[in-house]
Amino acid sequence: MNNTNWSIDNAHSEIAFKVKHMMISTVTGHFEDFQATAKTHGYNFNNASFQFSAKTASINTKNKDRDAHLKSDDFFNAEKFPELKFTSKSFNGDELIGDLTIRDVTKEITLDVDFNGIAVDPYGQTKAGFEITGKLNRKDYNLTWSAVTEAGSIVVSDTVKLVIDVQLIKQS
Repeated sequence: MNNTNWSIDNAHSEIAFKVKHMMISTVTGHFEDFQATAKTHGYNFNNASFQFSAKTASINTKNKDRDAHLKSDDFFNAEKFPELKFTSKSFNGDELIGDLTIRDVTKEITLDVDFNGIAVDPYGQTKAGFEITGKLNRKDYNLTWSAVTEAGSIVVSDTVKLVIDVQLIKQS
């Protein structure tokens, strides 16, 4: 069977993260500039290969000061490290394993995947939908800035939850 190429439908996808703030609330952010592709055997996504990248300067948490801090060397250093990247190693339909590179650190990460199926939209495009979740320790990727409040609360949690909703378009 021939390989099938897929690309991300940016209008119907979101790459988001959630981080505890002061350990009492959760801040959600996302990347606005991202790309992704997949290669499958026909329409079978088992053992598909996935590539993903996001521009770190496109981070958006709905707070300009916080976004500027996240783009600084305390976190992503968007000037020196303009992209974060993910390259898959394996996908079995439920788990996506691959290498995630943030800044100058590459580590293997396992993501949980709900494959929502394949459908043809009203314009004749074949699309595939996924809900992907996972966790990482930000300090593993040299995102090490930390502070403690006067009351002793940690300002930013080390644990980052990933919430990724992806729609792929089959390429002709």
